[in-house]
Amino acid sequence: MTHSSAAPTDLRRYALISIAAAVATILLKGIAWALTGSVGLLSDAIESFVNLAGALMALWMLSIAAQPADAGHPYGHDKAEYFSSAFEGFLIVVAAASIGYTAIDRLLHPRQLEALGAGLLASIVASAVNFGVARVLLRAGIAHRSITLEADARHLMTDVWTSVGVIGGVAVVWLTGLTWLDPVIALVVAANIIRTGWQLVARSASGLMDAGLPPPELRHLETTLASFHCEGIRFHALRTRQAGRRIFVSVHVLVPGAWSVKKAHDCSERIEAALRAQMPTAHISTHLEPIEDPVSMADEPLDRPD
Repeated sequence: MTHSSAAPTDLRRYALISIAAAVATILLKGIAWALTGSVGLLSDAIESFVNLAGALMALWMLSIAAQPADAGHPYGHDKAEYFSSAFEGFLIVVAAASIGYTAIDRLLHPRQLEALGAGLLASIVASAVNFGVARVLLRAGIAHRSITLEADARHLMTDVWTSVGVIGGVAVVWLTGLTWLDPVIALVVAANIIRTGWQLVARSASGLMDAGLPPPELRHLETTLASFHCEGIRFHALRTRQAGRRIFVSVHVLVPGAWSVKKAHDCSERIEAALRAQMPTAHISTHLEPIEDPVSMADEPLDRPD
């Protein structure tokens, strides 16, 4: 038997919020860079372009993921979310390379910074916008198990801390006159951005490889199944995988062979209901087998022996 949860919430509105925030921060950080000439603030502005590209990609992939299952995609389109997070990770690495190139050029050809007060103010406002949007996206991503929104949120939060470092560094340059600190800070920003990009790409690859649930969630499932042992039921071949925000769970249910089909079916329905209550986005498949038959144990491995 196979059961799925109700249709997941449409998350595209969160991507639209992210797009609006990216446009706003590009304008604010662009003004900050234009006023000051700081390569550190330029690096911050470049990352906001990455935020915009990532948010546009997120909107596209969330639109695909929201489509219902069809004949060509009987398990749905949820894995489209992994393409979004991988793409954003790639863009982050490209942005880091651009920042690094600009910073090295500024180290070789230093220049004085100007209008730092107004430039820093614009950058602070942009960081506040990113912080607020990142909090909204992260809550939605965790609540709806959306790697796209979570990746976008964590990238925005990284952008916030990057901006804090840049603003602090530029402020030090303003106070001390040590202009070489500006490109050095930009290089540190680039290294941090590369780390974030790599984490996003690695997590996306894991999802595309049908990684199972994390150990804590898997143990929770096993605890729920164990609560049925008192009825003389056993389980094996528990398998899980994630496709974006949807979870797939399959398990073999071993029941006494003397049970009627209806009694065994009713038992499976209760088991599936208990699992769905625990994981609302799960697609659950159960397979009934007689507990006394040795053949029932032959299909515990993924590949059944001949």
